[in-house]
Amino acid sequence: MATEKVFPMTQAGKEKLEQELEQLKTVKRKEVVERIKIARSFGDLSENSEYDSAKEEQAFVEGRITTLENMIRNAKIIQEDELSTDAVSLGRTVTFVELPDGDEESYSIVGSAEADPFEGKISNDSPIAKSLMGKKVGDEVTVQTPGGEMNVRITTIK
Repeated sequence: MATEKVFPMTQAGKEKLEQELEQLKTVKRKEVVERIKIARSFGDLSENSEYDSAKEEQAFVEGRITTLENMIRNAKIIQEDELSTDAVSLGRTVTFVELPDGDEESYSIVGSAEADPFEGKISNDSPIAKSLMGKKVGDEVTVQTPGGEMNVRITTIK
């Protein structure tokens, strides 16, 4: 029997997934069913693009519900008080400067389930996070990115 993947996340991240799941189950699912019902009333389903579109959306919504339920069921909550602040780890925010004279950047390292680069949350599976994990303030690190190597110095860990 295969073991299920564990999804490390913060409590806030789990709550956000639970809210999305509730929205999908109570609102979105009903909207899609209503769209299917309306599209069926148009007649011949073999050439009904509205019906096809609604059925595709229904499949997406049901797939997302299944994914979210699995992630929530297999969530491992990261406890803030258990984390060390002297090394980069899951649940911490790391600030670094690109060398030799780049801008300062900060990222929170979170589980893949709650990663959102636009909000400054990167997955622990990302190239940047993998390179920084376990490093300390002052360490200089070479990060492999899709755009090539980047050298950084860690300035703070919170």
